[in-house]
Amino acid sequence: MKKLLQRLLKRPVTWLAERFSASPRKDKIFASLTALLQNIRNKKSCGIIIPFDLSSGKFVILSDEHKGAGDLADDFKLAEKNYLNALDYYYNNGFHLINLGDCEELWENKPETVMEKNKAGFQAELRFLQQHRYYRIFGNHDLQWKFDIPRNRYLKPVFGDQLAVYEGLLLTTTYNNRTYSILCTHGHQGDQRSDGNAFSTWFVAAIWTPLQRFLEISINSTSDSFELVDKHNIMMYEWSATQKDLLFISGHTHKPVFASLDHIERLNKQLEKARKLDDKAAVESITAELEKRKVEYAGKQFHKTMVIPSYFNSGCCCFADGDITGIEIEGDSIRLVKWEEENGQSRRIILEQSPLSYVFEKISTT
Repeated sequence: MKKLLQRLLKRPVTWLAERFSASPRKDKIFASLTALLQNIRNKKSCGIIIPFDLSSGKFVILSDEHKGAGDLADDFKLAEKNYLNALDYYYNNGFHLINLGDCEELWENKPETVMEKNKAGFQAELRFLQQHRYYRIFGNHDLQWKFDIPRNRYLKPVFGDQLAVYEGLLLTTTYNNRTYSILCTHGHQGDQRSDGNAFSTWFVAAIWTPLQRFLEISINSTSDSFELVDKHNIMMYEWSATQKDLLFISGHTHKPVFASLDHIERLNKQLEKARKLDDKAAVESITAELEKRKVEYAGKQFHKTMVIPSYFNSGCCCFADGDITGIEIEGDSIRLVKWEEENGQSRRIILEQSPLSYVFEKISTT
């Protein structure tokens, strides 16, 4: 009976979850992101400005862990091993950690449950904070951390008084005597059903979560169309393209984007090139990667060429196969990376890479 219900309800339940979890509006997104950027630059409490040296700065930007209760509805559960091993690598190699929101799944779970079930993750993050290498952004699923009372009650016992939680932050650096900025925020701003919307919160807690637990369905592995998140990514790209000397890095959509081109499109371009060169090994490898990812971010219905390399998306740390993705900035390099498990070991794979100075040159000339 359970398998029958899974087959019957998987598609409609997932459609409902998506239908009531995202409603991006371009005018709202533009207004919200512009206001956030101005507030950070004006040194309002919603954000922080972090200068860094282009030759030596080290940052890793991860998002959307959605740490949960460790049950069947916990999308982070399978990715926890890769996440912890990734944090070990970044801690040992001197990176600053930027957690870009939806770190915890507080729509589905009580904060005290999440804090109890994710002690290893919190301790791994705490090490960065103790060395002044940790920055936290709130998203729509952990919006509670925006407020003093829940922050003091749940985060303070773990992280102490040192932890601040921002809506966004601005990395700034100089190249060729010109100042460039990198805005980092979750990306839910202007999304009318995600930006602290009460109905969305109720739907996930009262309807989606009980069905997810019973049917053992992960929303990150069953999407048949990424039309909404594609539109949202495109709107965020379009905003970034209007900003002078600025790169924008977000999360929220769970779909990796590097230099304004999403990873699935890059794989398709690589596959086309490999076929023209009759490189059978490359064709086989790329086809396998496309097949592996098709349930997570394939089946797109909305396409648009994005020509200015001003927008990046970190993806998520809760893919259904346990993989995680993130954005690295290391000296004059910016990368999209994936951590996956192979033969019981976590390994880091560079999916995309570019000199950061090259990206700066492209956005300054376009």
